[in-house]
Amino acid sequence: MRRVSVVGTTGSGKTTFAATLSARLGVPHIELDAIYHQPNWTPLPEGEFRRRIADLVAEESWVADGNYSMVRDLVWGAADTVVVLGYTRALVMRRVVARTFGRTWRRQELWNGNRERWTNLLSLNPEQNIILWSWHTYDKNHKRYLEALSDPDFAHLKFHRFVLPDQAADFLSSVKVMGE
Repeated sequence: MRRVSVVGTTGSGKTTFAATLSARLGVPHIELDAIYHQPNWTPLPEGEFRRRIADLVAEESWVADGNYSMVRDLVWGAADTVVVLGYTRALVMRRVVARTFGRTWRRQELWNGNRERWTNLLSLNPEQNIILWSWHTYDKNHKRYLEALSDPDFAHLKFHRFVLPDQAADFLSSVKVMGE
């Protein structure tokens, strides 16, 4: 397990899981959101995004987190393992609501100077409101990752699917810490 993709619906804990796993393995952590979301929430053009990701996943080892379909072929093409955080909608929604309100209240910087905005939480547009985005994309992501488990195009990947946070925590605990 040297090249790992961590996926799941927004709010499932991909970044936290990936950061912990990368630290335990002693490999770089690639946070796709941090690359895609440029200052003022400007999306990185697709061609540049793909070029940057292609360079990163060409490295010997890494843990990447994110659901970007525009680079999934690159990430999964180079990966040896995919971790799917397939938690219930209720758990994901509790997490995304708490996380978003906390980030907004604290004015926490996410990437490249970007912060969650109170006005986005009032928006009914899922493209602006991360909570609505998570709600609206949950079924699509859940189905996509379930189908991937048995898709012959991904036979080269070892999948780990966790439906409970305790399963994910047990997995992380079982990973030998680099240098031990």
